[in-house]
Amino acid sequence: MLGAGFGGLELSTRLSEALGDELDLVLLDKNDGFVFGFSKLDVMFGHSLPSTVVHHYRDLVKPGVTFVQTTIRSIDPVQKHVDTDAGGFDADIMVVALGADVDPSATPGLVEAGHEFYSVPAAFALREVLADFKGGKVVVGVTSTPFKCPPAPSETVLLMHHYLSERGIRDDSEISLVMPFGAPIPPSPEASGALLAAFAERGIQWHPDRSVKALDPDRKIAILSDSTELQFDLFLGVPVHKAPAVIIESRLAVDGWVQVDPMTLETSFPDVFAVGDVASVGTPKAGVFAEGQASVVAEQIIARVLGTAEAATYDGRGVCYLDFGGDLVARVEVAFMAGEKPAGKLEGPSVELAYQKVLFGSSRIQRWFDRSWTSGKR
Repeated sequence: MLGAGFGGLELSTRLSEALGDELDLVLLDKNDGFVFGFSKLDVMFGHSLPSTVVHHYRDLVKPGVTFVQTTIRSIDPVQKHVDTDAGGFDADIMVVALGADVDPSATPGLVEAGHEFYSVPAAFALREVLADFKGGKVVVGVTSTPFKCPPAPSETVLLMHHYLSERGIRDDSEISLVMPFGAPIPPSPEASGALLAAFAERGIQWHPDRSVKALDPDRKIAILSDSTELQFDLFLGVPVHKAPAVIIESRLAVDGWVQVDPMTLETSFPDVFAVGDVASVGTPKAGVFAEGQASVVAEQIIARVLGTAEAATYDGRGVCYLDFGGDLVARVEVAFMAGEKPAGKLEGPSVELAYQKVLFGSSRIQRWFDRSWTSGKR
């Protein structure tokens, strides 16, 4: 199992539950722990400490599962062999869940004049940057598509509004959001409408159908794809996303991402599957979809091992929580069915759904790590 994010943790848990000590699964990841995407925002805006949101893989003890922290150097999908800094590994079945890497340097000026908030180290570092911010023009901008967790930029401007309001500097600030979509969440008109209403109510400027192509460090200007410009004192960017280099070099990638059967998640190489952000499935790049895909692959592997009937196929469904700030959270249920137009429905926002979001996270930590967690949010 390559990668220990949503996909790797869900697949490992399901296989361990079903097969126990008969399972021989090696889980490889270069990181020492798992962090929920929403926890990055909690740390950024001072709601949680970094130490409370990192779930260390050393705590992962499951029958039949061995975790190895190492960097993968090459993948041979024909032989189902990987070379790593910890040695070579061979498999009968290989599942790739290495996610998407971010490349801030791909956008001119972003490294010099702005901040990305999609990698864990960058998001954690922004905690101090935001604490030192005295107010001014804030621009949150998407640089390209696809990118992980499409609702996150909208959440970020709403949380920024609440954060600056609590500090008494919202009246001295402007907040703008630049996105390459005509709506904040295109699959759900209802959720998009709620977000646009929230933007208007909070005085957040919305710039749709555009992306940020470059930053001018000297003038502190964001240059958009239509050549318009936005001045900023603080720029938070969604950086260019791409498949990890080891995937590109492995022959698994086609047009930049791993192509899979959208129903079974199997690649063009027999007994090699791919799930999550690294795969081109037709669903958003978000953890909940990686989890759903991993559960389908797990069921197929279990059926194969036990010789039972063919398992269910992937249905493209997922649930996303939207943080509106001020302990108000909405729930969006979306479906990306093959051959059909994506559809999504909205519930909330409400305080009750904020508790449900906490339960979403804590229930997974309980299953994956066999321990309780309360999110560390203060």
